[in-house]
Amino acid sequence: MIRSLMLAAACLAAGPALAQDAASADYRQRPPEDEIVYFLLPDRFDNADPANDRGGLSGDRLKTGFDPAGKGFFHGGDLQGVIRRLDYIKGLGATAIWLTPVMKNKPVQGAGGQESAGYHGYWITDFTHVDPHLGSDADYKALVDAAHARGMKVYFDIVINHTADVIQYRECGDCAYRSIADYPYQRRGGVSGAAINPGFAGDAVQTAENFAKLTDMSFAYTPYLAKGDERAKAPAWLNDIKNYHNRGNSTFEGESSTYGDFVGLDDVATERPEVVRGFIAAYGDWIDRYGIDGFRIDTSKHVNREFWQAFVPAMMARAKARGIPNFHIFGEVMVGEPDSATLARYNATDVYQPLDFAFTWTMVGALSAEKGTDSLTRLFADDVLYRGGALAARRLPTFLGNHDNGRFATLLRQRRRDMSDAELLGRVRLGHALLLTLRGVPVLYYGDEQGFNGDGGDQDAREDMFGSQVASFNDNRLLGTQATTATPRFETGHPLYAEIAALAKLRQAHPALRHGLTVVNADSKAPGLFAVTRRDPASGEAIFLAFNTSQSPVDALVAIDPATTGFSALHGRCAAPSAPGSVRVVLAPLDYLICVAETK
Repeated sequence: MIRSLMLAAACLAAGPALAQDAASADYRQRPPEDEIVYFLLPDRFDNADPANDRGGLSGDRLKTGFDPAGKGFFHGGDLQGVIRRLDYIKGLGATAIWLTPVMKNKPVQGAGGQESAGYHGYWITDFTHVDPHLGSDADYKALVDAAHARGMKVYFDIVINHTADVIQYRECGDCAYRSIADYPYQRRGGVSGAAINPGFAGDAVQTAENFAKLTDMSFAYTPYLAKGDERAKAPAWLNDIKNYHNRGNSTFEGESSTYGDFVGLDDVATERPEVVRGFIAAYGDWIDRYGIDGFRIDTSKHVNREFWQAFVPAMMARAKARGIPNFHIFGEVMVGEPDSATLARYNATDVYQPLDFAFTWTMVGALSAEKGTDSLTRLFADDVLYRGGALAARRLPTFLGNHDNGRFATLLRQRRRDMSDAELLGRVRLGHALLLTLRGVPVLYYGDEQGFNGDGGDQDAREDMFGSQVASFNDNRLLGTQATTATPRFETGHPLYAEIAALAKLRQAHPALRHGLTVVNADSKAPGLFAVTRRDPASGEAIFLAFNTSQSPVDALVAIDPATTGFSALHGRCAAPSAPGSVRVVLAPLDYLICVAETK
């Protein structure tokens, strides 16, 4: 530890260039739990090159996808904009950035009058190149290199489950899901139809020989590619209709969760060996070309587990061969409640870390004062469910809000409509204190540090940082300031930016906050006190944390390790033990303590 501090001091004394070189040399050696991730949508972050706003296309917004006043269209943000704000992101304390997919998207899709654009990146047509709305392949390489030069990692958002909506069905436009029981692969148009695909043994037999017998795709619907769409996708194998399920829209229940189109998006048949090989080649190439540091997997729970059991080890091996020893793969297993059991099931069978939605919903319940702090105790007790238990849970990406569910401020206000702006600001501040001191890999959602508080989820949670023209964004007064999203919001003096930056520095300085196991010292069935000790198994460092989720002061005695002789304060006022094994905790409403334990 002393040597590390001396090295850091020497780097700073020698000047920024040497310090930056030391950081870039060390970043690959950091394990995932040492990261603080900043998650952003490049189209909504900063616009450094207006020349690419229309993606090289001409015409109105239904052709180019560009309409800065429409919340569902491209607004102009790009990769060069992210590059020029890297120091802003690093100043917040982030050590890694995660961007929504940067691959080329179908510019616009949707039924007449309901069109929107692929500004978010999840309607991919070309899995091999950057979307021209965001810049070029060279711009992405420049971004990764610039981040690495600052000692920051770059996580690449990937989509396996689906592509853009290109395949059509002759029977209908918005087609309902048709099950395997009612529409088996061996009958055209249903169980009473003509026999097709003789000898096909079902998709559980995932061999090239078996799938070679599945040639007629008219078992449920009659899929086809409209004229001009025959080569719409890349790599070329994605233009083969046989590589899709073609069963209509998912209901997100039962078998349709894996086999159904995701709200019209073409659902890839990930059981087919050529699909497995194709995605391994395509995404492995992004590792080889750019040296990225990890994957976030979109809609991962909608893909069969056998795919992940082949794909994840292949990507880890590819990264290791590229000299990336700590490649982090985490997936979106969306749950709408604190359901650690479901997340753990995917963790155990699909061999990646799930995004910790259970953490999110537990924080929303506790910080809205809807639940007691014992809900936090239950969350961490369930860490034993994950493959590897509590040690493995340290690598779960934790977050408060996101681009789908909504911002944390929005989620809190939805639970408590009577909340004042001052109280909401205090609860958002406390939420970030919990996020940055408890176990997991903290993920910060862009704009939260500027007090963004959107109107809802999805499009309403994707405001512009660089000055917006969207009326429904700009009519919200931001927390902690009188400003709105109508003007650029990169204020390092914002109270939330400053608080998050201070907490991030503490997390990076203390191994117990990154690696520590969790022991709950106190909780309550009502809003109020929650206290834990985090002890790092390697260094032995122990940090005592106490939080008050209520609007009333807390004054309570809390049981602690009897070996503790005192505390050093990192945040707040830390009292000396009242007696061996007991300490008095005094907290103002919505406040917190961070104390380093001292022992004999």
